[in-house]
Amino acid sequence: MPLTPLDHQRLLEALALAESSFGLTEPNPRVGCIIGTEDGQILGRGATQQAGGPHAEVMALRDAQAAGHALQGATAWVTLEPCAHHGRTPPCCDALIAAGIVRVVAALGDPFPQVNGAGMTRLRAAGVDAVLADGDIAAAAAFINCGFLSRVQRGRPWVRVKVAASLDGRTALPNGRSQWITGEAARRDGHAWRRRASAVLTGIGTVRADNPRLDVRLVPTAAQPLRVVLDSQFMLKADAAIAAPPGRLLLVGAVGVDQADQRLAEQGVSLLSLPGPDGRVDLGLLLQTLAAQGVNELHVEAGAVLNGALLAGGWVDEVLMYLGPMLLGPGRPMADWPALQSLDEALALQVQDVIRLGPDVRLRAFTAAGQALLQQAV
Repeated sequence: MPLTPLDHQRLLEALALAESSFGLTEPNPRVGCIIGTEDGQILGRGATQQAGGPHAEVMALRDAQAAGHALQGATAWVTLEPCAHHGRTPPCCDALIAAGIVRVVAALGDPFPQVNGAGMTRLRAAGVDAVLADGDIAAAAAFINCGFLSRVQRGRPWVRVKVAASLDGRTALPNGRSQWITGEAARRDGHAWRRRASAVLTGIGTVRADNPRLDVRLVPTAAQPLRVVLDSQFMLKADAAIAAPPGRLLLVGAVGVDQADQRLAEQGVSLLSLPGPDGRVDLGLLLQTLAAQGVNELHVEAGAVLNGALLAGGWVDEVLMYLGPMLLGPGRPMADWPALQSLDEALALQVQDVIRLGPDVRLRAFTAAGQALLQQAV
């Protein structure tokens, strides 16, 4: 049975609820749920809470029950297939069935091995009309959980590279000065993207040049992302701004951790050695390791060397570029990239949106790898 206009409206509202869980649910997916009647009455709303806490369906059921609503015969609109297994919480399918829900419309199937269609099957076996969406609704639901999908299906996080540059593609002057190429609105938007990430990645070169904190300050957040610094020789000093609270720091090198400033460990900084064959950190192994630690989305704010290595390795899924209305001339590039002999060799990107942020422009684009993952999910 095709979706109705009410289905589309309720799923869009549920997607907005899912977005309210940014920075809260990791490593679990962000999910929103609305429970209501087919004549348009909303009975309850809910969004997934922190890991180990209630899922969106349970929150919506509690909201409806607290308002004294009878749920027999109601419909649940949810942004991800309800779970059908016992994890940290009981199956949401069972809670919906027990409440008397007779129809469930899910925006997207859940690829997690213990769900992966079992949720919809379980609902149907109990006599519930369980329907999956498609098209734009499913695509929007997939992007909200792009990191979860990537970790489950590819064993690595969704990698987003953020760059602030001039219109001629320079991220800094030749002497390294870059504050500020973009304005306050762009910087606040950048912090919102940090908030939705499980971890923020940079390199020791950026840390030594700018002494950044790389925490979330300009927008409200329920939790701080893990900060990850690639530091092949463990040169970071304990008084670096990025080593201070709030949030945790993971320092990753390519030599023995005994070569790190031992005051870092005393401050609670995690030390990890992942040497690659070139004497630098093994990026592929790093991504696998972060995924194993529950990192869904990895937000990269780094210099040309690390950006170039990630792009050259095919690890990047999304490029988030803020362009300030200025021309810098000679300066530092956004990525170290080998000289090409033909335009056919260029890395093609698929632009998703372009918006104005004060005087600046934000361009967001997917690589072929990122686009393929989302298309597979839908």
